Amino acid sequence: MEKKLFKKIETYKKEIIEWQTNMIACPAVSPDGGGEGEGEKAAYLLSELKKMKLFDELFVINVKDKRAKGGMRPNIVAKYYGENKNKTFWVMAHMDVVHPGSLDLWKTDPYKAVVKGDKIYGRGSEDNHQGLVSGLLVAKAMMDLGYKPPCNYALLLNADEEVGSDYGIIEILKKHGKIFGKNDAFMVPDGGNAEGTMIEIAEKNLLWVKVSVFGVQAHGSMPLTGNNAHRAASHLIVKVDEVLHKKFNKKDKLFAPEVSSTFEPTKHEANVPNVNTIPGSDVFYLDCRVLPCYKNDDVIKEIQKAAKEIEKKFKVQIKIDVLRSESSLPTDQKAAIVKLTQEAAKAVYKNNARPMGVGGGTVGAYLRNAGYPVVVFSKLDDMAHQPNEYSSIKNTIGDAKVFTYIALRLK
Repeated sequence: MEKKLFKKIETYKKEIIEWQTNMIACPAVSPDGGGEGEGEKAAYLLSELKKMKLFDELFVINVKDKRAKGGMRPNIVAKYYGENKNKTFWVMAHMDVVHPGSLDLWKTDPYKAVVKGDKIYGRGSEDNHQGLVSGLLVAKAMMDLGYKPPCNYALLLNADEEVGSDYGIIEILKKHGKIFGKNDAFMVPDGGNAEGTMIEIAEKNLLWVKVSVFGVQAHGSMPLTGNNAHRAASHLIVKVDEVLHKKFNKKDKLFAPEVSSTFEPTKHEANVPNVNTIPGSDVFYLDCRVLPCYKNDDVIKEIQKAAKEIEKKFKVQIKIDVLRSESSLPTDQKAAIVKLTQEAAKAVYKNNARPMGVGGGTVGAYLRNAGYPVVVFSKLDDMAHQPNEYSSIKNTIGDAKVFTYIALRLK
């Protein structure tokens, strides 16, 4: 049956191009990014899923968002029953995309698909249409051949992945968690590398911190009449950098090449508009990616401790605000979904894929924290969020074969 399914998937190039073309034409940018949400794209996908006529369960979970067109952010669930109805293999992909950015950087219209050889250009084509289409191909092949897998095969096409998942998987787990069974396993085709050797099973903890430093504004020629908040903030950045890297210095080979925690000063807000004014306030941000062996609260305590030292030394006031703090449990390397993904990558791509950890966050973290085994895997050219984004037809077919291999063996 594996060979038959693989051969069937290879015949779907026309469907890949058609699905990509129609999805790319639906912008699906979050209201947070000035868009209208996923409504139009979800309506199209729902119509395509209905055409298959063989899904045993097909429904939409709407999450209210008055900013979005229609006031809703839709999440689609499509389940095809297998022999064992108490276990489901989920392929989870997101419908939303990021804004295309400056159109001057695009060689084509970001919302009109352009096919050049193996590549399909357009916003969202790789992030995350490629994974979504791969998931669809598996279902179509099984249905076209009348094959029932050992356990259920399901698609979860979710909203709001690009801007926090509040209207997607977070809300689903909170209010609709019963759609998942305790024995379920998840594939998230929204991360990987060009070789198809990265099986992401763990993520660093995410910690975003806003630091506000308050001094006294003064004329640049009379510094003693003021208190330079920018200077104090600069010293704090250096202090925090030294303290955090020394305190949280463990390494983990799972997260190669970034084998340790990172603490990066990133965004900096404008303080004064002219050169000859000493700033009375200064605001900067830290993006911390912390190995799971540490707690974010301990990192925050060290930042606060460093801030108190700077307050005392420079006679300023410092306010620490935690913008985001998220921790993620790892998926057990011995989990069946991990082992099967390794086997599938070997069979399809002829490589030696291995479990790895990443610094970035994915929707997989929410599922892992809920107790489910999750693998993030895809063979990607890493075009996400870039101008002239494209996906590979060959990779789309290859990943569909990987998912098929797993679906045939997950019991």
